[in-house]
Amino acid sequence: MTAATFYPSLKQKVVFITGGATGIGAAMVRSFAAQQAKVAFIDIDTAAAEALQAQCAEPLWFRAVDVTKPALLQQALQDAAAALGGLDVLINNVANDRRQPSTEVSVRDWQQCMQVNLDPAFFAAQTAFLLMRAQQQGCIINFSSINALSGQPEMAGYVTAKAGLIGLTKALAKDFGVEGIRVNAILPGWVATERQLASWFTPDEQEKWLAAAALKQFIKPQDVANLALFLASDQSALITGQAICIDGGRV
Repeated sequence: MTAATFYPSLKQKVVFITGGATGIGAAMVRSFAAQQAKVAFIDIDTAAAEALQAQCAEPLWFRAVDVTKPALLQQALQDAAAALGGLDVLINNVANDRRQPSTEVSVRDWQQCMQVNLDPAFFAAQTAFLLMRAQQQGCIINFSSINALSGQPEMAGYVTAKAGLIGLTKALAKDFGVEGIRVNAILPGWVATERQLASWFTPDEQEKWLAAAALKQFIKPQDVANLALFLASDQSALITGQAICIDGGRV
């Protein structure tokens, strides 16, 4: 599915997306490619990445990367920029929303949660800044969650990491703004991805979600991708340091 709105400012821009092979990430890969941007993405799911590449008429740059290894993540950013001619947009999308009772979380569990859900956004942004500052403009989009605002049972690590991403967004917006680089966060509600529908977003949970939301419809990956397109485009040129919910009025 392609986005209904075309943003001329995104044409030929280099966009790097973490966790881009499935779900919201894949929707963003397809959407930015449809905008005629030059898209690079990373993921550990190579089979899904290959399937996504086959779906897109436009060529995509892909590398299998474990984001818990910052050096490999930063190298992938540098290599993609070298191959595609720079970097204009970084989207820190990768995440793992594992459920686990707080009383059972080990030190290693906690560290691994941060290594996937929080740390990669900082280290990717660090490298992105070095690549973007020469052109005195750029855009970084961090994916947080409305769970950072409302909490969620048995997800203490995930909720903490997503709250950290809001703080990181505001800090980096101040640090990077002097070089013309904007930093914003997207906070989705419960998005009806294939993974969520096959695991936690059960019919019972769907009923509860619709009852609590102002808009009685599910959030689709494309809905979130559409917001990312706007935030990456010149139409949002003076928006930075913001945490924007897309949740159908749930919070």
